[in-house]
Amino acid sequence: MNFSLRRTSETLWTALRMLLALTVVLGVVYPLAIAACGLLAPGQAQGSMITRSDGTVVGSRLIGQDFPGNEWFHGRPSAAGDGYDSMSSGASNLSPTNPELTAAVSELRASIAAENGVSEADVPLDAVTASGSGLDPHISPAYARIQINRVAAARGIDPATVTHLVEQHSETPLFGLGEPQVNVLELNLAIDELSGK
Repeated sequence: MNFSLRRTSETLWTALRMLLALTVVLGVVYPLAIAACGLLAPGQAQGSMITRSDGTVVGSRLIGQDFPGNEWFHGRPSAAGDGYDSMSSGASNLSPTNPELTAAVSELRASIAAENGVSEADVPLDAVTASGSGLDPHISPAYARIQINRVAAARGIDPATVTHLVEQHSETPLFGLGEPQVNVLELNLAIDELSGK
C-alpha cells in the first residue's frame, strides 16, 4: 500500500514537471523564438507592404489589386468575392469543362485581345483565368508584354522604355523552379514614377 502511494506520487510529480517544462518551452520559449524570427524579416512578418516614395502605403506585395484603365498593367482576373476582395479569397470552383467557365474565358480572351491590339492566340492563360486564391499579385512576362503598347500609348511613354521596366520587374523564382513572374503593383508604381505621378 505504501509502495503504491509512493509510486503514484512519483508519477504525479513527474507528470507535473513535464507539464511545467512543456508549458515553458511551448508556451513561452517557442512563441518568443517565432516572434524574434518575425523581427528578423519585418517585411514578410508585417504583410510585405509597398509604399510610394512619399511614404504612403499603396498595398501589399502579396495581394493583387484591380487596376482599371489603359494607363495601368492589369492583373489576373479575380474570383474573390466581387473581384479582388481579400475578405473573400477563393476560386470559382468551376471545372475546366464547365460551359459557364469556358464561355467566360472565351469572352475575356476576346476582350483582352481587342484591348491590347493582339490576336486571341497571343493572350496567355493567366490573363483569362483566376488563381486559386483569386488574389494573385503576379502575371506572366508574356501577359505583361502584350500590355506594353497600350500602357505606353496611354502614358505617352516610349514602348521601349516600358519594355525595359517590364524586364526589370520580371522575377525569377527561387532556385529557378517555376515560371518567371511580374508583380503588377510594383510595375505600376514604377510606371507612375517614370510618368512623374
